[in-house]
Amino acid sequence: MLGHRSSQLGLFDAQTLPHRVPPDSFYGKMSDVSGMLFRDEDLEAMYDPDTGRPSLPPSLMCGVLLLQFYENVSDNEAVQRLQFDLRWKVALHLPLDYEGFDPSSLSVFRGRLVQHGKERYAFDRFIQVGREAGFIADKVTLLTDTTAVQGAGAVQNTYTLLRKGMRQLLRAMGYRLPGKRRGLSEQAKQLIATYLEQDQKADIDWSDAAQRQEQLGVLVADAEAVLEWALEHSDDAEVRRIGWLLTKILGDDVQENENGKAQLSQGTAQDRIVSVTDPEMRHGRKSAAHRFNGFKASVSIDQKSELILDADDLAANDGDGKALMPSIKRVEEHADVVVERAIGDGAYISGDNLAACADHRDAQGQPQPIDLLGPLRQPAKPEVHKSAFEIDLEQQTCTCPQGHTVSGQCVKDKQRREVLKFAFDRQSCEACPRFADCVRSKKHGRTVTSHAHEALLRKARARQQSDGFKALYNPRSAVERIIGELVRHGLRQTRYIGEQKRHLQRLWTAAAVNLKRLFRLSQANNVDLNAVLATLA
Repeated sequence: MLGHRSSQLGLFDAQTLPHRVPPDSFYGKMSDVSGMLFRDEDLEAMYDPDTGRPSLPPSLMCGVLLLQFYENVSDNEAVQRLQFDLRWKVALHLPLDYEGFDPSSLSVFRGRLVQHGKERYAFDRFIQVGREAGFIADKVTLLTDTTAVQGAGAVQNTYTLLRKGMRQLLRAMGYRLPGKRRGLSEQAKQLIATYLEQDQKADIDWSDAAQRQEQLGVLVADAEAVLEWALEHSDDAEVRRIGWLLTKILGDDVQENENGKAQLSQGTAQDRIVSVTDPEMRHGRKSAAHRFNGFKASVSIDQKSELILDADDLAANDGDGKALMPSIKRVEEHADVVVERAIGDGAYISGDNLAACADHRDAQGQPQPIDLLGPLRQPAKPEVHKSAFEIDLEQQTCTCPQGHTVSGQCVKDKQRREVLKFAFDRQSCEACPRFADCVRSKKHGRTVTSHAHEALLRKARARQQSDGFKALYNPRSAVERIIGELVRHGLRQTRYIGEQKRHLQRLWTAAAVNLKRLFRLSQANNVDLNAVLATLA
């Protein structure tokens, strides 16, 4: 059943006694709105209306969860703060002798939020406050960027991935139960003993390359045997999932050498799995020198109010620009605003994103183009880059910087879209003083291929050279400062495994940062947050 908080203060309530928590601190300001910040009735659907004992009040649990992500502490530490930290007691209007609750209650409460699709509750509520108070306008300019986030799973090498993958598959097939093992062959019993009962790293000299390769061959042979065995259980969804996982590990990490023996693959597969603990983790990099394992966190803020309007995950090996249009869609849907401009760095300014923004429609299906602003990446040799060639899409001609003009031929790009390919004569290219820099082929002259959205890209590159571009683009740095604030509250380390739980962590961390910003905005604009919260009741 739904439990409720009493609005009546007790004799030992921290608010009724003198205390040293500064009223202008985050905790003091949270105390001023604690009674209205969250409502038990908003989460009533998560509880049975008639049966069971009254729950811990969800308004209290939301407050605890918010402070937990604000201070980036564990469940155990959060409950201890409730018991012993005066700041938490003041912020949540708790008595000085509050005894707390079992830390597992926080895990249960987060599970309820995820189960009932309420992981956005605090985040969306604070966005509503910003809209109601007038801090967020009907039309917004979105500033967006991503940051590297470490995953919660252990990063494992190929040997461990295969061993742990086989262990998971055998468990999914039910062989952790002794009764399932009756009548099995000796090979099957040996596999179970090796990977399910023992689960130990092989006792070899891991500094010896020959022994490592021999062990890899054993693991590959055993994995193929377990996968063949799993075909008998292919009607089970979990067996199919783990079987696919193990098959992908074999395909990405292992290849045969000239002698037909298993060896580690050369290079790294684009979508390589790095952990069977959290199979969604990937290798990623924010620069040539900055590599990480986990995810990217995509953050979008309103330029005017600097409130976070969207926070979500992106695969670590995906380009930042892939997050743009989904982020815009979520912002318009949940914040009930119109995005009229989006500003991002060079990773976001692609032909496809420019086209998607130009063709954007609002919730009613009416055309609502978005002005996508950002710098196209500067080429290392601009004098021979494609942008130095004059492409006439109507006449289907291309003129090189030296004045040679050729006609184009229609071809298909990787997405099967029609583009123009221009091939310059080898002899003409060899006579050019920039031949060595311009032509890479040893047989043909320079080739230039247009983009499916070539006109939009050229327009964006020309705009980048205009006088007003820098003034419009400079405010984008605000999103980097907000991301830095999120990182200080624990954004960079994922706590949970699973997309919905990760999403909850990102959103509640962003909600805590947004609440700080709401306090500053309300003070600067002389707005009573309690009055605004009352209108949302």
